[in-house]
Amino acid sequence: MTEAVKILDLPTSDAAARAEHVTKIYGEGGTRVVALDAVSAEFGRGKFTAIMGPSGSGKSTLMHCLAGLDSVSDGRVFLGDTDLTGLDDKALTNVRRDRVGFVFQSFNLVPTLTALENIRLPLDLAGRDPDPGWLDTVIDTIGLRDRLGHRPTELSGGQQQRVACARAMVSRPEVIFADEPTGNLDSRSSAELLAFLRRSVDQTGQTIVMVTHDPAAASYADRALFLADGRIVEELDNPTAERVLDLMKRLDVPTPTET
Repeated sequence: MTEAVKILDLPTSDAAARAEHVTKIYGEGGTRVVALDAVSAEFGRGKFTAIMGPSGSGKSTLMHCLAGLDSVSDGRVFLGDTDLTGLDDKALTNVRRDRVGFVFQSFNLVPTLTALENIRLPLDLAGRDPDPGWLDTVIDTIGLRDRLGHRPTELSGGQQQRVACARAMVSRPEVIFADEPTGNLDSRSSAELLAFLRRSVDQTGQTIVMVTHDPAAASYADRALFLADGRIVEELDNPTAERVLDLMKRLDVPTPTET
């Protein structure tokens, strides 16, 4: 394992998000499951990280804890220098609204709204006006300016997911968390979406943490972390699909062609 995954005791200004000795336990007694086992990792600003592992490895649990969607049983989670584990529910809600973006496997677009209205929705709900320059940047980055007046049913699956990504970006979040964002897309749409995520990192400095099982998807990231049994067991910098696939085989992780 390289030095990029660290056990951290002090704030790290270069980290957009980080976990310190995070343990997450579900249930008690005979139903007790250790989903995360003292995991420590950091996620640099303006970087694209893929989190990988077999079903039940803890990868989605780690992302949910980092995003403030789930509490931890022990340890601490930071967004920037804000300790999320010390916040009450109201403060956590504000952090998720103002500082975090989410993209899920299902697009979760409002069917009666146009693409532009869906993109603006988080700001409209918060009673805030978008920054016009940033909104233009986001629209140009997703490459759908000529489709802004279309409703979701008039867009392809890949276009809908790009709208969902733009919606996550429009509030200028510190981190976008993406949970299997290509899961409902065909190979071409997946490649288009992943290229968009890559551009958003390279051109706008966005930080992205993506859970995926797909070696091809991980190859768009700057770094891939591999979890097994609730622990980080390996990582790759500048991953390629071939290197990811080889590592998955060595770790005995089922690959997409084997499931």
